[in-house]
Amino acid sequence: MVALTRAAKKRRMEAAQTSDSSLNDLQPPPAMVTGAPHPKSIGAGEEVVVVVVGGGAVDRISGLPDAILGEIISLLPIKDAARTQALASRWRHLWRSAPLSLDGGDLPDEGEIFRAGLISRILAAHPGPARRFSVSALQLLLCPSAVDSWISSSALDSLHELEFPIGDLIHLHSAELSLPDSTFRFSATLRLATISKCHIPEGNVEALSFPQLRELALESVRISEDSLQSIIAGSPVLECLLLSRCVGFSRVQINSQSLVSIGVQSFSGELVIENAPSLERLLQLQLFRDLRVSIIAAPKLETLGWLSDRDHHLMLAFGNTAVQDLRSVSITSVVCSIKILAVDILTLSLDTVFDLMRCFPCLEKLYIEFVLSGDRNSWRHKHPDVIRCLDIRLKTAVLKNYRGIKSHVSFASFFVLNAKMLESMTFEGAACHDQKFIAEQHSLLELEKRVSRTAQFYFTVSRFWDKNLTHIKHVHDLSRTDPFEC
Repeated sequence: MVALTRAAKKRRMEAAQTSDSSLNDLQPPPAMVTGAPHPKSIGAGEEVVVVVVGGGAVDRISGLPDAILGEIISLLPIKDAARTQALASRWRHLWRSAPLSLDGGDLPDEGEIFRAGLISRILAAHPGPARRFSVSALQLLLCPSAVDSWISSSALDSLHELEFPIGDLIHLHSAELSLPDSTFRFSATLRLATISKCHIPEGNVEALSFPQLRELALESVRISEDSLQSIIAGSPVLECLLLSRCVGFSRVQINSQSLVSIGVQSFSGELVIENAPSLERLLQLQLFRDLRVSIIAAPKLETLGWLSDRDHHLMLAFGNTAVQDLRSVSITSVVCSIKILAVDILTLSLDTVFDLMRCFPCLEKLYIEFVLSGDRNSWRHKHPDVIRCLDIRLKTAVLKNYRGIKSHVSFASFFVLNAKMLESMTFEGAACHDQKFIAEQHSLLELEKRVSRTAQFYFTVSRFWDKNLTHIKHVHDLSRTDPFEC
């Protein structure tokens, strides 16, 4: 392999630099020198190499069919995708014929007005088709008429993904600005939609049918209960639903054959899972008062959390069995499908956890966040029946706010000495765990006597800056098998 000549590299560097300004007019750059080898790398400023076979330069990338090159270009950030026009005459037409994927966050950060101008010019220059269009909800607030003209553009016909991400507006109240009516022209083709900081008018209920929609996120949106139910009912292949800080409704009723994951955040009301045969994950992303959850039929539900015993108003119902906060969990409410559970309890208590394991006998992963240390959590003489009868299938346990005091050690040692299938146990604490602390805990927890010889033990520092209890930042993340795992 040999590098291109310095002159050729310089020409390409200059072309890449001028392509930044080409975003302003998006006109094709001057043709490259005839006969110059095509670069394999299209990143500006990167070293370009070609393969030499039999004394001649062979550019295998440019030899690919247009359809494949177009797919590659569509995966690039918009500014890099546009720059591919500068590579050679072979590449000039490809960006305009490739599926457009326009993310406003990839454009130069020189103010929303400047960015809005770039978006308008890109849509004017690219004839479509478009795969993804994403602009900040701030654009929706500052430039509603521009946003309306963008989504009315013929370049976005048959759009697959539409996003108005919430961005830095997360702490502002929901806006009363209505979602443009032109948004609903994509209802037949949308596969993913993220809508933030707007009001979905009641008059659009009849238009809320999305036959191909698979992922939907509504963040700080005002929407009526009828409109929300119309969207759910009109989306027959919807798999992931995220409702965050939404207002305008007090009840969500789920009757869906396709939903796999549901995430709710800052929702005060009633969530009824009436019939969801495919549902696997039900997540409360942040603890919030007055949430009442009824799970009537969800036979595949495996992941549940966060649940809390601090909220006296929490009601969790499985079928005809109601659980009025975690302290009332009893052996009569048995749910065999749950394998991953995250709970937030005021006081660390073995009694509470024993009840949870009786209620969820197939539990494999347990995440516990607590505030108070509670009693001594002694178990050797107090719970001999549990040791004999309880089928402990736990493989992973995480204790948040662990300080290594006596009650914490006693609690954790139960699983160290009795969980035969344990694979890992993590102790998250506020203070840095130095080697002396870890050595002391190793002795107190009797790790050398662990019943599972392959179990691993980890001591980490709690991340107080992460206010979300789960690692869900986008509707895509709802597809994670374990959303509580770091």
